[in-house]
Amino acid sequence: MVNKHLTNHTEQPGELAEVVRRSLEKYFSNLEGAQPNPVYDMVIRAVEKPVLEVVMARTAGNQSEAAQILGINRNTLRKKLTEHRIGL
Repeated sequence: MVNKHLTNHTEQPGELAEVVRRSLEKYFSNLEGAQPNPVYDMVIRAVEKPVLEVVMARTAGNQSEAAQILGINRNTLRKKLTEHRIGL
């Protein structure tokens, strides 16, 4: 069952967005004219693994519950866990 506090809480997503925003601004500032990496893939890869790790820990490894919290199906979750070598 999804915790109702997770679905109703609005502060943390804004805080997370601000952290990402500051990190990207710093990333571009540090490039000093160099060509950036594909930014979208870089950010998704950087964020996806810790999200999976935290949700899997929070659900004590219950993939069905984790998939529900993440809003993805269980097969997609399994694929992502394998890609990131989580729980192997």
